[in-house]
Amino acid sequence: MRFLLYSHDGQGLGHVRRNLAIAAALVDAAPDASVLLATGADEVNSLGVSPQVEVLKLPGLRKVANERYAARRLQIPSADIWRLRADLLTTTARSYCPDLILADKHPLGAGGELVGALETLKRSGGRAVLGLRDILDDPATVRREWDAHGLRARIEAYYARVIVYGQRAVLDPVQEYQFSAALAERTHFCGYVLNPHNPTAPSSDYPLALTGSQRTRPVVLATAGGGEDGFSMLSNFIRAAVGAPWDGVVVAGPRASAGERAALEKLATDAGVAFNAFVPGVARWFDLVDAVVCMGGYNTLAEVLSRGCPTVCVPRTEQLIRARAFARLGLLRVVEPDQFDGDTLGREIGTALGESRAAVLGRTEAALDFDGARRAASALIDVAQPSRLDQPVAVSVLAS
Repeated sequence: MRFLLYSHDGQGLGHVRRNLAIAAALVDAAPDASVLLATGADEVNSLGVSPQVEVLKLPGLRKVANERYAARRLQIPSADIWRLRADLLTTTARSYCPDLILADKHPLGAGGELVGALETLKRSGGRAVLGLRDILDDPATVRREWDAHGLRARIEAYYARVIVYGQRAVLDPVQEYQFSAALAERTHFCGYVLNPHNPTAPSSDYPLALTGSQRTRPVVLATAGGGEDGFSMLSNFIRAAVGAPWDGVVVAGPRASAGERAALEKLATDAGVAFNAFVPGVARWFDLVDAVVCMGGYNTLAEVLSRGCPTVCVPRTEQLIRARAFARLGLLRVVEPDQFDGDTLGREIGTALGESRAAVLGRTEAALDFDGARRAASALIDVAQPSRLDQPVAVSVLAS
């Protein structure tokens, strides 16, 4: 079997990291399968690519606003970057001849760049699966965008199955985004996708001693994921660390701008907070610190909570929906956007440090299922082999 996994990666690293986790599960479940990962993330090889997985690097995008992207590095008009990426994807589908394409979040690809590949796939008899995280955006925004582009009908046309990386009892996009009956019928929830330990990540020395007599105070780690929109959270964290009864560590993320990195590093130096620009294997640090402050991205929350680490979440936009749902389950503490400042953050960190890992882990294991990568891989194998499907799905053709 041949699989093509696509993620546009215009903002953050969550899309490609989910696909990397699923790719690793795919080659574990089907060692003879060929898995090609198409991504725009420059950092992909530092995130841990399974030795059996090949990478097709697309020219990078950067998100300007909802549904608006520009070239990340190439000095070319938006129309040209779309054409270039679309041609690469279509040619890949034609020459690689995948049995299945998995698309993360965007049914037609960012800017519609995946349509040519999907049409090529259909003509060759292949099938497609759409992977959706638990929350895409606030429901009104998603419904408006899907209505404007007729996406429900086009998902039905191109995709044999939709898999949701989450649990219906926690967050239900089928209801929130008003899936049609036909679309709801082919939608399956696989649980939360957890990135495996990354054996290929460069070794990074922890900036503070964690054992023995050298460690005298709790350690709190603040991480902003990809880092493109984490400056406010990290700068407030650094301010909260001044005079606090704990030691702070900051990881800015690889996509923080040079100016923001420099500003954060100066703030951290002045405050006595350890500063790191990018740590590919930062999830390993979650086992060692006493609490984590993060923005509420899908992958970060899955990794932190699966380790039972007390967590303070400072979410943005759609992350607030996920953070509130997890808070209702007693899994983390949320700093609401209209209450966010250094003093509030400091109080929440103090409360989080009073929680035990065992209690957090117990509540998390009772509420969340982290077997999503394995179940997603199993679903992809089922769809790639039509005879194993519960029932075939009729796919009609829509003009692009």
